Amino acid sequence: MALKIYNSLTRQKEVFRPLNPPYVGMYVCGPTVSGESHLGHARPYITFDIVYRYLTHLGFKVRYVRNITDAGHFEEEGRQAEDKISKKAILEKVEPMELVHKYTSLFHWAMRQFNTIEPNIEPTATGHIVEQIQMIEQILEAGYGYEVNGSVYFDVNKYAASHNYGELSGRVVEDLLETTRVLEGQDEKRNKADFALWKAAPPQHIMRWKSPWGEGFPGWHIECSAMATKYLGPRFDIHGGGMDLLFPHHESEIAQSTICNHVSPVKYWIHNNIITINGKKMGKSYNNVIKLTEMFSGNHPLLSQGFHPMTIRFFILQTHYRSTLDFSNEALLAAEKGLRRLWEAYESLQNLSPDPADGPGDPDLELKINGLLSALDGFMEDDFNTAKVLANFFEVIPTINAIKDLVLPASILSSQTLLRMKEVFHEYLENILGLQSLTAEEGKLGEVLELLVSIRKEAKAKKDFVTSDRIRNELSRIGIDMKDEKNGQMSWRMH
Repeated sequence: MALKIYNSLTRQKEVFRPLNPPYVGMYVCGPTVSGESHLGHARPYITFDIVYRYLTHLGFKVRYVRNITDAGHFEEEGRQAEDKISKKAILEKVEPMELVHKYTSLFHWAMRQFNTIEPNIEPTATGHIVEQIQMIEQILEAGYGYEVNGSVYFDVNKYAASHNYGELSGRVVEDLLETTRVLEGQDEKRNKADFALWKAAPPQHIMRWKSPWGEGFPGWHIECSAMATKYLGPRFDIHGGGMDLLFPHHESEIAQSTICNHVSPVKYWIHNNIITINGKKMGKSYNNVIKLTEMFSGNHPLLSQGFHPMTIRFFILQTHYRSTLDFSNEALLAAEKGLRRLWEAYESLQNLSPDPADGPGDPDLELKINGLLSALDGFMEDDFNTAKVLANFFEVIPTINAIKDLVLPASILSSQTLLRMKEVFHEYLENILGLQSLTAEEGKLGEVLELLVSIRKEAKAKKDFVTSDRIRNELSRIGIDMKDEKNGQMSWRMH
């Protein structure tokens, strides 16, 4: 079965055929480092970590580029523009680049907690001002840009006359002219739908660079076009990001890059859906943002506790990336419980040994298990459906637990199937889904608990039931269940 990807450009699933196999170029819009990352930011980077991992699993050689927006990421409000980084730097009384370093480091730290693989290249907008200016000059030379009072704008109407502006987002230029807000000072634009390639810097604007049009700073859209072109060429395979970037960001990228490079820049556009809270998009405008540090610590009114980064990763992977994901504390608690159950089964599976009798003692069960495992590749090849992959794993878990608890003999399955289960669980859970069981702190706790298991076993062997019961009861009091298994072993789990 061939990998199929839903292409936002054509609005349908397409068989993935890279431009230059086995090499794949993938560009993902990175964060604006003007503040702490929140839960909504986690979804795209976990989503495209899965895309990167699975393409690598299939044997592709992927060049993964993810940018850092550190040049202000302004929002036009008439002649003025809000520079998010400069505004936050003034509030925190630090230099803008000091702020950039702080929040870039915090973003990288959060990504490590989620076990995301680092991109191959992580360019910054401020490190590519020259490339952005060169691209703007090309657009002006081609006649699709114009300069007014030190600012440069892209002429959307002229582009739309010979190109399909709106092909990605499904918007029509005439509708944009009707619906675009009339902002103070927009009279310097030829059309309301035009967007800025370069903005003249007002006196109070901190981040500014010299250009042929005077001191200023680049527009938001041009940075991605410049960096993607530099590192992946005029046309590359995959461009990813959140669905909220479809318009105007990605639509504008297509227009800019097409004029400069004379070809549509991307073959497959992939967009993940949003995270909502009580049906509303998570965002600062709704005052419902939960920072990742708050997620990990539990220091937020909507959270009953802190949540392990792997719980959050698992929570995100339980839903297909193109579906809306609604956040709730209860959903995270359920995800935590589900991940622990899955990981405990995985660890139990690694400890199972085939029976010398070498089954299968139950051919129907053997067929069912192999069918569930065989379906996993098909789910991933159908637009990276991690939700169905996880659902199949949970159908396998009861069999693992039944063998572990001696309810079923190990000979119920053949040694080949048992070995296949171990290999598939390892490859998918750790390498493709990128899940992990415990943090370093929990790992140390596990070592302590294994020591307590050993002490309790010795106590029971000596018929010292007072000590044995005390260990079990005290652990239960602090939220850890220690269970006597039917095979004479002991297990523990947090609740």
